[in-house]
Amino acid sequence: MLQSWRWFGPSDPITLRDIRQAGVTGIVTALHHIPCGQLWTLEDIEKRRDLVSAAAPGLHWAVVESLAIHEEIKTRSGDWLGKLAIYKESLANLGRAGLKIVCYNFMPVLDWTRTELEYEVEDGSTVLLYEQDLVAAFDLFILRRKGAEGDYDEACRERARVRYEAMSEGERTRLSDAILLGLPGTVDDFSVEDFRGELARYDGIDENQLRENLHGFLREIMPIAEEYGIKMAIHPDDPPWTIFGLPRIMNREVHYRALIDAVPSPSNGITLCTGSLGANPANNAAELFEQFADRVYFAHLRNVRFDSTKPGSFHESPCHLEGATDMHRAMTALVQEEERRRAAGLTDWQIPTRPDHGKLFDRDRKDNSYGGYSATGRMIGLAELRGLEFAIRTADRRCS
Repeated sequence: MLQSWRWFGPSDPITLRDIRQAGVTGIVTALHHIPCGQLWTLEDIEKRRDLVSAAAPGLHWAVVESLAIHEEIKTRSGDWLGKLAIYKESLANLGRAGLKIVCYNFMPVLDWTRTELEYEVEDGSTVLLYEQDLVAAFDLFILRRKGAEGDYDEACRERARVRYEAMSEGERTRLSDAILLGLPGTVDDFSVEDFRGELARYDGIDENQLRENLHGFLREIMPIAEEYGIKMAIHPDDPPWTIFGLPRIMNREVHYRALIDAVPSPSNGITLCTGSLGANPANNAAELFEQFADRVYFAHLRNVRFDSTKPGSFHESPCHLEGATDMHRAMTALVQEEERRRAAGLTDWQIPTRPDHGKLFDRDRKDNSYGGYSATGRMIGLAELRGLEFAIRTADRRCS
């Protein structure tokens, strides 16, 4: 695997030299300072590319995560054609600058969603938590979304009511902040009122319509991606189900089949995120890796755990190797696919892979690290993945 690390730009408390010293060579970043829907100029892209390369020997900008897609494009509303033209020009500029992999998602309004950013686990470190009853409490009693009652069964609604009534005002604010405040390099901050307005964009748009919009978007940009040799790698929904009444269209095997059938171009590919897919017990993330290996252009390897006392809930595993996903099987699929590409003579045979959502240590708080994006937690995750890859590759050599 091409060992990679997400970096949020010059304001990130973790420096490029820190990252290089962890053994990483591939930087995953974006022009986070440019608002979604505005042009990424060739000058700005080259400036970021050269900043990365100059920071430490061996570093390079390996993956763009992400060139975000404006809500007007997703909904085909407002000035969506103008936003699409800007996206195409930004994508072409990335190609001109030599960037070849673009991770993106087609999740409406929100990027990944959690209800607690510092959930303490057994060793005292903290991880990200998604708790369905708290999502329901926010939806029903803070957001007061029209029609929300129909999205939760009676037992969940009652648990949500009890939880909400037991919360202090500070706890209610903390819950809203966890759901609505922008995460590093992802979405803008929303107030509750802002969020209601964003949800209204999707009135009348169901899964089928959103899927058609995604496929239409890809057909529009594929000629540019193909011209510059860019691989577009879509990230799965997180969590992998409908939330706040918004359609979700990229979280199961059937969704990937539909994506590739609709847009068969080799530039149309996947970001395989074992954590996002693994959060749905019906998914087998390692098996999906095996089935779609030739379309996996980028990988986020992490794990989640379920809590049997909290229906529909999960939290990040403190260990990347333990949890819902069989990480040995997933890494084996990655190694085998890389070997297939190398045997085929591909120069870009390595799959950029990064640790994700690492646990937060006490020491990381002193550096103002954000939950899920600590230095120490991700270094441990990377070391675990690196060791697993080494064991699989050396075992193959011993067997041969």
